[in-house]
Amino acid sequence: MRVLGFGDNIVDRFLDRGLDYPGGNCVNVAVFAHRLGAEAGYLGVFGDDAAGTLLQEAIAAEGVDLSRSVVRAGESGVSALRVDDGERTFLGWNGGGVTVRSPLVLDDALLEYAAGFDLVHSSVYSRSEAELPKLAASRELVSFDLSSEDEFRTPEYLDRVAPHADLVLLSCSHLDVDQTRALLAEAVSRGASVALATRGTDGAIVTDGAVTVSAPARLVADPSTIVDTMGCGDAFLAGFVVSLLGTGWRRDAPPSNEQFAVALRAGADAAYDQCFVEGAFARARPSGEPVALSEESAAASMASVQAHG
Repeated sequence: MRVLGFGDNIVDRFLDRGLDYPGGNCVNVAVFAHRLGAEAGYLGVFGDDAAGTLLQEAIAAEGVDLSRSVVRAGESGVSALRVDDGERTFLGWNGGGVTVRSPLVLDDALLEYAAGFDLVHSSVYSRSEAELPKLAASRELVSFDLSSEDEFRTPEYLDRVAPHADLVLLSCSHLDVDQTRALLAEAVSRGASVALATRGTDGAIVTDGAVTVSAPARLVADPSTIVDTMGCGDAFLAGFVVSLLGTGWRRDAPPSNEQFAVALRAGADAAYDQCFVEGAFARARPSGEPVALSEESAAASMASVQAHG
């Protein structure tokens, strides 16, 4: 099994800890897939600053191939967060830096590299929408994280992504079951082969339009032992796709009911384990130079620090 993360990377700065953690949806999925036994690569753009160095060194130390990623002049993406009672609170970001401003365009050489993987994963934070048709025209499967924001669930946005995705992931912990099922059906009707919804402690639901399978979450018996929930959704996805790939999922071999059920359990197990990890995959360093957040985000960050010490 070979999994490639294509797109975003970011440093998660925990203000309450004074630590910077490497992360980003596409990075996390690659790292977690590798930890679950898959070969993995990451393809994206790093800034040429200290945060970019942290990201590169941490990802490489996890055994993820970076040979086709590039470094560009400019700042890396940095998000500001804090954790309260095991739950992370997002306080703002600097816009994603050069990773978002100057994303990779897939030329023939990079497409050939991507074709060596069984699955390529990207996300709404990667500015990769225009590249999806190129990937979909090749042999590898394509997964795409649609996150939780309404702007990524409009018919117009789904029409840009869904027809080129073998799997879309939607975070739906804020929706009830009926709303979740309706959203999954919408994603499939607009072209996604499979749509997966994670619902936090309420479990997960997956459908291919003909078959719908749900499974409960694996709950932590003592919530006070949770370190934080950073990366749990990415861990779920990694566990889910590694399980499906391991049981023979290909574009010409869609998953069965049983494969979906097994994959949902594997995703739940991976998300459970992630609750006991600092940041996305640890490897933190003391926080670097301050970053310029929006005025609203900076004010929220300062208020949080003052309120919590």
